[in-house]
Amino acid sequence: MASSLSLSRAISARTSSSPRHGSYATSINRDLPPSTLSLSSSSSIRASSTSLSTRSSCRRSNWPLIARRPIRSAAIDTLEKAADITLLEKSINTIRFLAIDAVEKANSGHPGLPMGCAPLGHILLDEFMRFNPKNPAWFNRDRFVLSAGHGCMIQYALLHLAGYDLQIEDLKNFRQWGSRTPGHPENFETPGIEVTTGPLGQGIANAVGLALAEKHLAARFNKPDLEIVDHYTYAILGDGCQMEGVANEACSLAGHWGLGKLIAFYDDNHISIDGDTEIAFTEDVNKRFEALGWHVMWVKNGNTGYDDIRAAIKEAKAVKDKPTLIKVTTTIGYGSPNKANSHAVHGSALGAKEVDATRKNLHWPYEPFYVPEDVQKHWSHHTPEGAALEAEWNAKFAEYEKKYKDEAVELKSIISGELPAGWEKALPTYTPESPADATRNLSQQCLNALAKVLPGFLGGSADLASSNMTLMKMFGNFQKETPEERNIRFGVREHGMGAICNGIALHSPGLLPYCATFFVFTDYMRGAMRLAALSQAGVIYVMTHDSIGLGEDGPTHQPIEHLASFRAMPNMLMLRPADGTETAGAYRVALLNRNRPSILALSRQKLAQLPGTSIEGVERGGYIVSCNSTNNKPDVILMGTGSELEIAAKAADDLRTEGKTVRVVSLVSWELFDSQPDSYKESVLPSAVTARVSIEAGSTFGWLKYIGSKGKAIGIDHFGASAPAGRAYKEFGITKEAVIEAAKSLW
Repeated sequence: MASSLSLSRAISARTSSSPRHGSYATSINRDLPPSTLSLSSSSSIRASSTSLSTRSSCRRSNWPLIARRPIRSAAIDTLEKAADITLLEKSINTIRFLAIDAVEKANSGHPGLPMGCAPLGHILLDEFMRFNPKNPAWFNRDRFVLSAGHGCMIQYALLHLAGYDLQIEDLKNFRQWGSRTPGHPENFETPGIEVTTGPLGQGIANAVGLALAEKHLAARFNKPDLEIVDHYTYAILGDGCQMEGVANEACSLAGHWGLGKLIAFYDDNHISIDGDTEIAFTEDVNKRFEALGWHVMWVKNGNTGYDDIRAAIKEAKAVKDKPTLIKVTTTIGYGSPNKANSHAVHGSALGAKEVDATRKNLHWPYEPFYVPEDVQKHWSHHTPEGAALEAEWNAKFAEYEKKYKDEAVELKSIISGELPAGWEKALPTYTPESPADATRNLSQQCLNALAKVLPGFLGGSADLASSNMTLMKMFGNFQKETPEERNIRFGVREHGMGAICNGIALHSPGLLPYCATFFVFTDYMRGAMRLAALSQAGVIYVMTHDSIGLGEDGPTHQPIEHLASFRAMPNMLMLRPADGTETAGAYRVALLNRNRPSILALSRQKLAQLPGTSIEGVERGGYIVSCNSTNNKPDVILMGTGSELEIAAKAADDLRTEGKTVRVVSLVSWELFDSQPDSYKESVLPSAVTARVSIEAGSTFGWLKYIGSKGKAIGIDHFGASAPAGRAYKEFGITKEAVIEAAKSLW
């Protein structure tokens, strides 16, 4: 069978500008099939990169040739006859109608992007990407991210055609209960989906993380005679992604880092939910990306300019020192006579009447969900080819293992996610005699100890490394010229940082990314953190300055509601350690929970090393730190987290001098404690003891389930104030005296 490339080259490329509005508008006769739309003689690809001067003279001379190609040819005239639809166009229309039919059956979804991007999707997946559909997790595969996740039916259609374990019945169940084809791509539901997308801009930022991971691993493990890490990251983003700030944050870093194996396609259809993007989005995206350090090209006709799409991808792959943005101008809802190029086709089913009209317009005589036999036969080549690609790589890696044993061991750990034996022994240990210290400093000790034994451990801060204490002292900075290093400088880009780390975590199971900022600034990155929880991406969030204890910076920087809000987030581990032992325990928990992100809320102020804390206790989420009761029925239970556990312990000491039996409980992680057997929870918080007091320098929201209706919660349910930490604690009643008073009021 002829290759897809030769099949596609048999079709003469059309160089028309696609029907557009505004300054690029070409009127569209909605009574005619797309093949009869008016054509323009303008160049199909415009190179707008600032690096034009660096191209070879041969490459430069090719551009005018593209512009001078004939507007129309005999081959195109032939194509206009419905009876002679080529295999390429039949395959492209198969993608379109699988999307149309799935959205129509569900009466829900976004058909416009799949209809417009079908040519790009076909050419990219069928002709350029390297993958094994029978092993979607093959390490050296190319990665694809649909940042415009609402158009996910194009991805599901492509995965089905390419031979992934996604059947026609799955497509028919689009957006239904228990379906493997949810309304937006979910990496944990569908084979072949790399990251979870939907909230716009997140996907392209994830793609930056995936490309960073490739560049980093290639720099560390490739050898002159054996290139073992070599794959591309491709992404499709739309106008909405371009408007979201997180995309610009991440793309700014991609340009700075020179991620040459990141190729992004901007689906330039100028339509969003509210209508034409001219109402709110008129910037020159190409110039912005040039300023960000990207190589930029423009395919003017993404509807039928097949060879121009190919040429752009080939040029992008030839650019090694910077990421590439290919602006591909398409018609949203291409082929729909009455809804194409309008917001009506963006987020709603076409409707039965318009589906029939579109079938006639695109000469598609088949029933819903039908894949023509010749299209099936063509796409079937990916199964044996993918297996061969993986087998070839496996043989190369076997040779690599023989020549470079130590590096192979590290890379296998990263690929498999299996942590090195005995890694926990690297964690520092503390005793009550160890000096008092801020948990952010104790965290740095843990980070640097773990960096020596975990080959996939890497991360950084949003311009606060010296305050978050997150530098790994034995490594340099990941930069364009030093990608093998493991300290990542994100700059003041919290949201981009979070989304990039999601991509790193989802690249390989053994990549263990952490990122850091002040706890209050999680407000800037909450969208990415929520997606980490949903995506089961085990990112570690090192969040310092965790309470009013940060002091003079005041209420703009003092988190209040943040602990409660993250405790409410599904699949997020919220840990607030009280000393060195609990900090070490928090890192152990975070590293063992690879399908669950973890937040470590850490103090700025110094805290004592407490007797009774333990790593094992942290793993339980809540445990007894001290108790002078002999019958599991103390007079009162005092509960705390983080810096307030010390306050609870001091209050207990005073109450015991008065003859009271007092239990002190650390509730370092509510999620872990709640997951314990009922018998264990009863042993820590016996139901017979209703005299309970909690203390935490944050919102009291949620504490009721632990203190009960008769208990007392000490906290802060209002904003903080600018003052030294000690004064703020006193003024807001976060004191030993307040705990003692509350306890006595319960007797």
